[in-house]
Amino acid sequence: MIDKWGSKKEEFDKIDARDLKGDFLAMILKKAKNTKVGEGLCIIQSFEPIPLYSVMEDLGFEYQAEKKSDAEYYAYFYKVSVKEEEGMPLKPTAILNFKTIDNSLADLVVHFWELVWAKENSAIDKNTKYLLSLSNAVGAGRIRQAVREFVKAYSNGVKIEVFDELFTMFVWNQGVGNFASEIGPSVLFAAYKFVKEQEERGLERDEIKKELLKRYGSSNEKVNPLPKMR
Repeated sequence: MIDKWGSKKEEFDKIDARDLKGDFLAMILKKAKNTKVGEGLCIIQSFEPIPLYSVMEDLGFEYQAEKKSDAEYYAYFYKVSVKEEEGMPLKPTAILNFKTIDNSLADLVVHFWELVWAKENSAIDKNTKYLLSLSNAVGAGRIRQAVREFVKAYSNGVKIEVFDELFTMFVWNQGVGNFASEIGPSVLFAAYKFVKEQEERGLERDEIKKELLKRYGSSNEKVNPLPKMR
């Protein structure tokens, strides 16, 4: 359908994200949800905003991207239907940290992200990737990343029994002492414990997911990968 709205894209509301600081995704999503069917948005960024494509598709948008220069991309989004956001929480906003260093570096990283997380016909299913990333993060002591992978995996349907076995593996591989002093008191274990307690209380997964994201999403400084703006 892009050929039906391509001629109107210059009229779309523009958001120049090149100089915006911090996590501006919430602002973009709010704008997207308030956009009517038949209207569009143009996001200007210094690298191709590939992770944003699936987010906007979940909200009923089609998209088209144009590279104006090595450090200027125009991503046009046209709303064709109204949908509730069903995409995964905790988008890869850490890519913005690479942009701070160099725009070309951010562009490389975002395409690497696409290869890992948006590859068509991937031999490894997404939940397995989340669990692998979670395990690798714990092994490397990257608890912030581990929490994010836990939230994404649970939100995507991984059962609590799987996490029970995974945390048992952490005790086996990391050692009892490390688990007791580092993993047990961590925000990761707090998130896992929260989910277990809510399921034991009989709450529905959708309710748990909402509260899990509220407590252990980007608003939590121990989870958000972006530096806090003061």
